Amino acid sequence: MRNRGVEIYRRLFAYAWPYRRRIALAMAASLGIAASDALLAKQVQPFMDRVIVAGDWEMARLVPLFIIGIFTFKGASRYIQEFFIQTSGQLVMQDLRNDLYGHSVSLSMGYFSRTQAGTLMSRVLNDVGVMQGAVADVLVIILRESVTLVALTGVAFYMDWKLAALAFVVIPTSILPVVAIGRKIKAYSRRGQGAIGMVTTRLEQTFSGIKVIKGFGTEAREKEKFRQENFNYYRFVRKIFKYGALASPLLEIITSIGLAAVLWFGLTRIEAGTMTQGELFSVIAAIMLMYTPVKRLTRVHHQMQQALGAAERVFEVLETPRDVQDRSGALSLPRVRGEVAFERVGFAYDENPVVRDLSFTADPGDVVALVGPSGAGKTTVVGLVARFYDVTAGAVRIDGHDVRDVTLDSLRANLALVDQETFLFHETIADNIRYGRPEATDAEVEEAARQAFADEFINQLPEGYQTVIGDRGVRLSGGQRQRLCIARAILRNAPILILDEATSALDTESEAMVQKALTNLMQGRTTLVIAHRLSTIMHADKILVLDEGRLVAMGTHQQLLEEGGLYRKLYDMQFQEKG
Repeated sequence: MRNRGVEIYRRLFAYAWPYRRRIALAMAASLGIAASDALLAKQVQPFMDRVIVAGDWEMARLVPLFIIGIFTFKGASRYIQEFFIQTSGQLVMQDLRNDLYGHSVSLSMGYFSRTQAGTLMSRVLNDVGVMQGAVADVLVIILRESVTLVALTGVAFYMDWKLAALAFVVIPTSILPVVAIGRKIKAYSRRGQGAIGMVTTRLEQTFSGIKVIKGFGTEAREKEKFRQENFNYYRFVRKIFKYGALASPLLEIITSIGLAAVLWFGLTRIEAGTMTQGELFSVIAAIMLMYTPVKRLTRVHHQMQQALGAAERVFEVLETPRDVQDRSGALSLPRVRGEVAFERVGFAYDENPVVRDLSFTADPGDVVALVGPSGAGKTTVVGLVARFYDVTAGAVRIDGHDVRDVTLDSLRANLALVDQETFLFHETIADNIRYGRPEATDAEVEEAARQAFADEFINQLPEGYQTVIGDRGVRLSGGQRQRLCIARAILRNAPILILDEATSALDTESEAMVQKALTNLMQGRTTLVIAHRLSTIMHADKILVLDEGRLVAMGTHQQLLEEGGLYRKLYDMQFQEKG
């Protein structure tokens, strides 16, 4: 565990290195703050001996000017130090959050199938937020208080090393409870960040599924679930507060013993005539000022333990390997003709077989449909073409190239996807259509919309193509959202098209319009269609019937009807439903 902490510090230092000049400037300003405190402590002795005891009123007139000057210098130094160290901390966390987001979106689909979206959101927002607050404070306080502690220690030992040594005896005693409390805080902080991740997950699910919640009238139930998740988070935070609050009183008691010993020994020396009042008060001032940095460093130690708990969760994500990535020497795939071949392909999720010994070929321009009961592996098959996952047996080839031997960017540049979820971004209609080709002109965007039969409803909107459609396209109907997704795929102009139940959630009127748009989209492209409604794939060049990951039948619609079997059963079930 200790090695893990060292590794986290090392990685944070690597993130801080680009901003070393800012940090160095802050450190220089810390020297000014420390020098100010040390000078104040040192001047107590002449003030007491020459002004209070000896009555040197000429010097007394200079004291106010001295105080104003030293505090002005200290204030300027503090401003420079805090500004540059806090902005350095912010920049470090900004880089870390960018890397965390960038790495997260590059992870394979398998990772996202295992990890809740709210958990990832919590790592990017909450965990980095905890680190951000702690790191900024930690850098400020460690720099300032450490330098101040060293300076005041020097003054105390310079004035009287025996009294200073007596004060220092108690400091090692205070370290043990501080370290023990810090470990507790770190453990509860990590668990607390997990709990806030569950709160974030609950929020994400609530706002994403608000229509279902409203439709079923389950607001009260969801409120209670949220209260419970929120209370779980509070339980861990309460523990952090408990141990954090315990440290300060313990430190106060321990340091008071050292201060009392210094005062008692100093008074005996004044009585013996071996020390002046000014010297004693100067040492006491240095020691009292010295204990303040010790207490602040104790608090910052606990803050750092919280930050380490959050940092462990952040670096866990950054250390998660990408299951799917470019091989060394991967080829850049040019625009392909569109031949897709599966050669005895097998795939398993965590050793659970999903696709078994699958072989078929889609020639350029073919429409190949995949049908079968739920869980048959249809979505996984098309995901293997896009390398959302890598096969565990056999090979998927495009124009003869194993998809694992080409770069992901060049592979996916040859693919366009229209999914049943019709995901749209909270941007303008034009930006959503050109999402796959950001360099496309307005004329090309409008032509794609026309071919998708979307231009009519777009032109009726108040701002036309510049209309912001709301989160997930909430301001549009299901059919309208689907036609925008088709326009996006048309503009992409990829030779291979994947349609994942693109009309399954639409009513009959919307389906008819979307089907016309799909017909335009499919022209001249190799198309892999996952179909729930068999009526939409009756004219496919080839239909693959899957069951439990195996290919159980293949042929045209008419051939499969004549053969009977699973396809005939699925067809009859849908026909009876319509009847």
